[in-house]
Amino acid sequence: MKFMKLGSRPDTFYTTEAVRSVSSEVSSDLIIQVRGSRYLLHKFPLLSKCLCLQRLCSGSPESSQHQIVQLPDFPGGVEAFELCAKFCYGITITLSAYNIVSVRCAAEYLQMTEDVEKGNLIYKLEVFFNSCILHGWRDSIVTLQSTKSFSLWSEDLGITSRCIEAIASKVSAHPSKVSLSHSYSRRGRDDVSCNGSESQRHKNTSKGWWAEDIAELGIDLYWRTMIAIKSGGKVPSNLIGDALRIYASRWLPNISKYLHIEKQAESDHELGSTGEVTSKHRLLLESIVSLLPAERGSASCSFLLKLLKAANILKASSSSKMELARRVAVQLEEATVGDLLIPSLSNTNGVIYDVDLVMTIFEQFMLQGQSPPTSPPRSKKEFERRRSRSAENVDLEFQESRRSSSASHSSKLKVAKLVDGFLQEIARDKKLPLSKFIAIAEAIPEFARLDHDDLYKAIDVYLKGHPELNKSERKRLCRILDCKKLSMEACMHAAQNEMLPLRVVVQVLFFEQARAAMAGGQVIELPSNISELFSAHNNSSKVKASFSTNGTVPPDNKWSMAGLKSPNSKLSTLKMRLAEDEDLDENFSEVIEKSSKPNRSKSMFSKLWSTNRNASEKN
Repeated sequence: MKFMKLGSRPDTFYTTEAVRSVSSEVSSDLIIQVRGSRYLLHKFPLLSKCLCLQRLCSGSPESSQHQIVQLPDFPGGVEAFELCAKFCYGITITLSAYNIVSVRCAAEYLQMTEDVEKGNLIYKLEVFFNSCILHGWRDSIVTLQSTKSFSLWSEDLGITSRCIEAIASKVSAHPSKVSLSHSYSRRGRDDVSCNGSESQRHKNTSKGWWAEDIAELGIDLYWRTMIAIKSGGKVPSNLIGDALRIYASRWLPNISKYLHIEKQAESDHELGSTGEVTSKHRLLLESIVSLLPAERGSASCSFLLKLLKAANILKASSSSKMELARRVAVQLEEATVGDLLIPSLSNTNGVIYDVDLVMTIFEQFMLQGQSPPTSPPRSKKEFERRRSRSAENVDLEFQESRRSSSASHSSKLKVAKLVDGFLQEIARDKKLPLSKFIAIAEAIPEFARLDHDDLYKAIDVYLKGHPELNKSERKRLCRILDCKKLSMEACMHAAQNEMLPLRVVVQVLFFEQARAAMAGGQVIELPSNISELFSAHNNSSKVKASFSTNGTVPPDNKWSMAGLKSPNSKLSTLKMRLAEDEDLDENFSEVIEKSSKPNRSKSMFSKLWSTNRNASEKN
């Protein structure tokens, strides 16, 4: 890092009884008090370079021996004042990126300008700052970090803005053209293997070499720096997104622990420092959200969902959560089931996961198909103006990008698998209402779900976890299931599932028998009463579809053919239940009344069962 030395005399400052003095043959005549510290100095070297001290001394009465001057709210404290005082005495001082801001603010306070003396401290500091500090990568970052302690002074003197501009210009340039000093990125860029070839680390970090270093900045300075980088228009959006991910991983680690801390604080009715920490992290997260590039794929879906989880835990603004939900929806096919398991913070309904927030994502995903296929053309001037727009106005950009990326057919198929896996996870929640389960299952178009095996598994899990459901509720739940889209293995399991309504079991047997007959080369014509039953059912209900993921639940042992053929199988129990169960809906009761023989329905079930079983054994 760069440094500058001023003066040539040795350091002659010393301390006696808590008073700082300077060795000199001339007796001191000036007492300066800075934040509780007292300096016993001389007027001539100080007043000749400090216009502020000239005015203070001329306006204050002189005592018999010493004139006392108070310097309240002195920027930089005693350290910065002593460096300025040593400069006045010609004593050697060393300046670098670590102290230049405090000394520059102190010199401004003392008015050490060219009007007082040529070659004064302010002039020398400005030359060093512009020619050395701003030319170095690490120097610029360290200097920018130090402005936080003197925010008002640094803003008035233009130090903060000049550092930000310098950093942004270096990010836009090639790393080889940037003086990186001894930063983390320089070590990574110079990492060369023993045989002289370039290491893999360089290949991975060369494009985003700057992200780790600027992640050291606080959120206020980081936000302004990223705005300047984005306004330049030379950094790809994916590198911006990756930089935001690095920053979030550094400043939002283990965000789930705040969920436990906050719940504990609420139970103890004590917020205290926990509330302050949460508030800071909330501001940080909302700032990161405002910096997200509008382009699709600039940030991974997994990262966006992690931000959404953090936003939910930290109780971020509804606008931030909605913005994240819309961005997730644009690339939802990249998500996994685990990504969608967002903890719920509601103390009223007691559900484990925030189903409403996930439902919002699904709704936003489906809204993409209703958008125009392309965005209206823009002129070059409009494009340049758009690139220089701040992150606060990025919503319009995102809407244009979203209109040009409507959900494709293949993405809907992937999302359908995602939803079925998500349903299997949330179905275990004892407090999950039936209406929300069905709403999620019906969130996608019918064509998106090519088979209903995963949906059936989710329904099976929900039925087992909610044994209190009555007949009508179980029928309502099973209306979303299309038995024609069940595999043979799923049909075999459903046929002996005692939790399913009888109508569903009959449908499963019918379609499985029809499939077995087709496989055997002949179609068995069903009796009129059974055909009438399925005809009435098909006319009364239509099946809708839903999303799904790659994270499917592993099949239970009961799904295997060996399990179905085991002695513990409930096939005989099901046959007796089919013959004796009186849990029939109105349509099925009417079919039985139309039958000439009261016991014909039982014999038809027996015949249907035996036919299906024989066909399965032949296969």
